[in-house]
Amino acid sequence: EARKAEEEKRKELSRPVQKTPTDMAFLDLVNRRLDHVKAYNSERHYREYLYMAKRWVNRWGKLNCSQITVEDIEDFVLQRSRISAFTANKEIRYLRATFNFSRKKKLLDKNPTEGIDFLPVEKRLKYIPPAEDIDRVIMMADADARDYLWTIRETMARVSEINRLIWDDVDLVSRQVTLYTRKKKGGHLTPRRVPMTNVLYDILNRRYKNRDNGKPWVFWHRYKSRNKGTVVEGSFSHRKNLMKGLCKKAGVRHFGFHALRHAGASVMDNNNVPIVAIQKILGHENRSTTEIYLQGIGDFERQAMAVYEKARLKSHTDSHTDEKRDST
Repeated sequence: EARKAEEEKRKELSRPVQKTPTDMAFLDLVNRRLDHVKAYNSERHYREYLYMAKRWVNRWGKLNCSQITVEDIEDFVLQRSRISAFTANKEIRYLRATFNFSRKKKLLDKNPTEGIDFLPVEKRLKYIPPAEDIDRVIMMADADARDYLWTIRETMARVSEINRLIWDDVDLVSRQVTLYTRKKKGGHLTPRRVPMTNVLYDILNRRYKNRDNGKPWVFWHRYKSRNKGTVVEGSFSHRKNLMKGLCKKAGVRHFGFHALRHAGASVMDNNNVPIVAIQKILGHENRSTTEIYLQGIGDFERQAMAVYEKARLKSHTDSHTDEKRDST
């Protein structure tokens, strides 16, 4: 047994060690990464990746990865920082993810983004539109878009979740909808159930009665396919220009779909809904993400400032009283 084990060990040591390749065409790496993102992540994430990847390929598409240096990437990041620090940092994150992907898949052994620091960003509170402005914007929409906006508002869902909403996910008996998000590790679609408000129930019940039985989607449209060159029917992938036009028409400050989530979360928080319930409705894995949404001033902060003001006024009054005593 000992001889046999020793012989096996010698064979193992004699086998050539497979080394991670040290180079490949940058264009090939980008294409492999895009294929992976398309398969495992949301369509929105894929579109963002593709948008940035085109810029990278214009710059480094004819090079091998080993020819792209830290200095090249730093120079590129500084150029992008002229737009904003946020834009530059996004380029760093996505480039880093691309090279990390190559190392994970044992395509390369180096990542030229290592050691490149993120630029400092001035963080601002996100704009949360008042309820009156949201109402005005919804009133400016046509009937179908109005239902769409109310559905986002009453579920506090991500746009992608409403775009993929199908009738099988709508339970009018139990008055709940099942939403699916891909913002989880591994890219898996994860479901969560959200109870219907009365407004949402009325909208979905009406649409269900008037639905086209051949269409599984709650919201769909006809559009010209770039690939097929013909008019097709399907769910929305994005509706970028909808809110811009409606806000302008309503004469209110511009806000996007995501602001409806923030607005809804703030309403619940201001009415003492437990943060764990808000977290579940929004579909956040981490409480800290939910806390970012709750940026309004709540009762605790108001009470704290009231205590401060009362104490300050008392201190101010006491000091004047002491001065009068000293003068007498």
